[in-house]
Amino acid sequence: MLQINYIRQHAELVKERLAVKNFEPLHLVDELLAEDEAIRKLKAETETLQAGINISSKDIGGLMAKGETGAAEEKKKQVVEGKNELNIKAGMLQKREENFNNKLLLLPNLPHTSVPAGKLAEDNETVLIGGLMPTLEADAKPHWELIKDYDLIDFETGAKLTGSGFPVYKGRGAKLQRALIQYFLDYNTAAGYTEYTPPLLVNAASAYGTGALPDKEGQMYHITEDNLYLIPTAEVPVTNIYSNEIVKDAQLPVKMTAYTPCFRREAGSFGSDVRGLNRLHQFDKVEIIQLVHPQKSYDVLEEMVNHVERLLQFLELPYRLLKLCGGDMSFTSALTYDFEVYSAAQKKWLEVSSVSNFETFQTNRMKIRYRDDAGKTQLLHSLNGSSLALPRIMAALLENNQHTTSINLPKVLHNYFGAAQIDLP
Repeated sequence: MLQINYIRQHAELVKERLAVKNFEPLHLVDELLAEDEAIRKLKAETETLQAGINISSKDIGGLMAKGETGAAEEKKKQVVEGKNELNIKAGMLQKREENFNNKLLLLPNLPHTSVPAGKLAEDNETVLIGGLMPTLEADAKPHWELIKDYDLIDFETGAKLTGSGFPVYKGRGAKLQRALIQYFLDYNTAAGYTEYTPPLLVNAASAYGTGALPDKEGQMYHITEDNLYLIPTAEVPVTNIYSNEIVKDAQLPVKMTAYTPCFRREAGSFGSDVRGLNRLHQFDKVEIIQLVHPQKSYDVLEEMVNHVERLLQFLELPYRLLKLCGGDMSFTSALTYDFEVYSAAQKKWLEVSSVSNFETFQTNRMKIRYRDDAGKTQLLHSLNGSSLALPRIMAALLENNQHTTSINLPKVLHNYFGAAQIDLP
């Protein structure tokens, strides 16, 4: 959530940066400033009223002591009238503050000055390309055919049990999924991240804290009876671990990692983009999160990008790194890098990780703070990244490493999987 003090001081700059994100209702900034001015005026009036009530209340005792009962009764009437007026203004103030906060929640985070202009994924900036492109046979198969040939994943049973987009991993498919998860967690914890196993359901306050609400409300599964939400990513519960806390210097940087299933109602577009593992309603992901000093967050962002890049290198997958344009960024992000791996059989790039700096947008909502050298509380910066999302990683591993009767696995997975390859059954 943006801070109103910053909006007051930099209104035109705020509009300019929001325009980079293609945020159209820029008039909302002016409405917020007008509402903020009205709230401050109303607060001043209530403070003046309260001060008058306090003075009159003190005067009553003195007048009674002097035997001036008539004047004391008049003061009592003034106090009653003042309290009635104060109650009315307090109600007005509450309504204005609720309206103001609801509008403020609609403003996305401001993009960093380095964010390229653009509206679509095609406008993203390619930063680098790494890894070796595989050479496949002419009859190479996409992963949705390979998983049937090798009996790894059962989409039909998943659709029977729940619906489309809920696969059942079985046998060696389940084992490969588990191997990837364990490898990702071991890789992250070796880099200093503390592992967490958070709840898969969160309350509305937690979802608001990371910006999932109100932005992603229609994309999350909502349990209405209990007003709980299935998490779209581990970022939501894990970042909220430190909500409403003042983090000590000795704890910084806070580095956390977690594996969770993730749930998303909106499965995206139609056609090949959603075939097989390309886009699911339920999928597994390992996440990394950091809470850091504001002056260090962009250095940490680069560190996290490098961390994910090395992971892709160990998996021996061809990849590219993109800096997202304003129109392709998330509601909460100030700067995002996406990693995509190349799926040789599909002949397309698949997104497998987003690494983002949210600056103070999330920590302002969650009130995650530290004390500066003067002892004053300040907001920390929050960052997160996928390390990694599993479905498309598995898709690329299967497709890029396929042979006539086997699928080879990268060396780092041999011990985790217990074999160097998956053979036809």
